[in-house]
Amino acid sequence: MRAAVVTVPGDPDAIRIVEVATPAPGPGEVLVRVEAAGVNPVDAQTRDGFYHALGWATKSPVGLGWDVAGVIEAIGPGVTRLSVGMPVAGMTGVVDRDLGTYADAVVLAEDAVAERPQGLSAVDAATVPLSALTASQALDLVGAADGRSLLITGAAGAVGGFALALGAQRGFEVTGLARETDRAFVESTGATLITSLPGSPIYAAVVDSAVIGQSVLDSIEDAGAYVGVAPSAVPEAERAISTSAVGAHADSGLLAALLAGASAGTYQARVHSVIPLAEAFRAHHDLASRGLRGKIVIVP
Repeated sequence: MRAAVVTVPGDPDAIRIVEVATPAPGPGEVLVRVEAAGVNPVDAQTRDGFYHALGWATKSPVGLGWDVAGVIEAIGPGVTRLSVGMPVAGMTGVVDRDLGTYADAVVLAEDAVAERPQGLSAVDAATVPLSALTASQALDLVGAADGRSLLITGAAGAVGGFALALGAQRGFEVTGLARETDRAFVESTGATLITSLPGSPIYAAVVDSAVIGQSVLDSIEDAGAYVGVAPSAVPEAERAISTSAVGAHADSGLLAALLAGASAGTYQARVHSVIPLAEAFRAHHDLASRGLRGKIVIVP
């Protein structure tokens, strides 16, 4: 089978498509025949050596891709919830892998995979796992809404878009920081749009999906909460503001609910473009484009 890997970290042209043996699922694992794989910033950071420099990744070559939608092709011993032929979506959850989801097939833990609703296409489903789980788990760190105000930076991005809808569902008074051209999308979730930070402490909490960092703390009330999406870039606390970052982790039950929401239209599964696996390098060139709206999806 084919897989996209990086042996020497670098720019998008460092990605190589190689032939490898199809892996076999071990205990508690499933083999997913890939129909679509979402492209995320974590993939670009893996490709350019960021995680190797931190010591979080040691593999060489290292596989690329976290998000996947496909069909179960084989199950390992002890798997009871999933069966061969079932349409699913899931995510790998680690950067240090020989093979990721940019491949013809990938092995995942059973608890990282959820059944895909019948009405949700593989391409749309591949936009959900990492972005939606990150948004939901970031909001868990923010805590209970209790009528609090919440700012989402990067509100029109992949994580930010899910955070807008999920935050409103949980009862927050949600504001999204995005461009004027994103007004229709932001307001469609029930959030209020702002196009620049207020520079005064008016929000009880911020989910910083744009990774603005320290300067966004000026917009948070004393003893408020900052939750980022980059564990390696958490700003220093000030004015009793709690600062943390989400490390997205697999949760099959939560993922099933998020996929159901995407299928029902509660959350928008936004696709920017669909690119063949053989041109994975092109997906990474496009990922660097400013103002990207919707996720790039790789298909075999």
